[in-house]
Amino acid sequence: MKYDNDVMRRLKRMEGQVRGVIKMMEEDKNCKDVITQLSAIRSAADKAMAYIVAVNLEQCILEEQEKGNDTGKLVKDAVELLVKSR
Repeated sequence: MKYDNDVMRRLKRMEGQVRGVIKMMEEDKNCKDVITQLSAIRSAADKAMAYIVAVNLEQCILEEQEKGNDTGKLVKDAVELLVKSR
C-alpha cells in the first residue's frame, strides 16, 4: 500500500502532540491537562488507523473485483483489524 500525504500529515501532527505532552510533563503541568492531550493523541491515532484500513480496503476490493473474486472476507478482515486495534 502506498501511504498518501494525508496520513503522513496526521502522523506528523501526532508527533508534535507527543512532543508537547513530554514538554508538559517536564514542566510538571496538571495531570488533567496531560491526560486531555494524551486522549487527543489516542483519538488521532484511531482516526489514522481507520483511514489507513479504509483506503487499503478500497484498493483491495477494487483489485479483487477486477479478478472476479468475492470481497466479503476482505471486509470481515478489515473490521477485525479495527476491532483488534482498540
